[in-house]
Amino acid sequence: MSKANKIIYWVATIWLSLGMVSTGLVQILKRKEDVAFILQLGYPEYFLTIIGVWKLLGVVAILLPRFWLVKEWAYAGFFFMMSGAIFSHIAMHNGIAEIAPALLLLALTVVSWYFRPASRKLVFAHK
Repeated sequence: MSKANKIIYWVATIWLSLGMVSTGLVQILKRKEDVAFILQLGYPEYFLTIIGVWKLLGVVAILLPRFWLVKEWAYAGFFFMMSGAIFSHIAMHNGIAEIAPALLLLALTVVSWYFRPASRKLVFAHK
C-alpha cells in the first residue's frame, strides 16, 4: 500500500470515527431537539439508543486490528445507516443542511473502506 493511500485511509477513518462517536453519543443522550427530530422523521424515540450504540460499537470494530469479518459488518452497517438517514431526510423534504452530515459520513465510510490496508481486509482463500 502506498504512503498516499495510507494517509487517505487514516484521515478518512479518523474523521469517520469522530463523526460516528459524536453523533452516537448525542443519540444515546437523547437531547430534546434530537428526540423531536427523530420523531419528525417518523421513527420511535428508542431508535436513537439503538443507532447510537451501534455507531459506537462500529467505531471500535473498524479501529481494532484483526476481526476482519466484524469490520466488514461495521462498514456495511455505517453504509446502510447513513444511506437510510439520507433517504429519510429526502422523504421528509429536508434541506441540504440536514442531509449534508449523513452524506459526509457516507462518503467517509466508502473512502475508509476502499482504502483500508490489506491487513484490515477480509480475504477468502481461493482453491
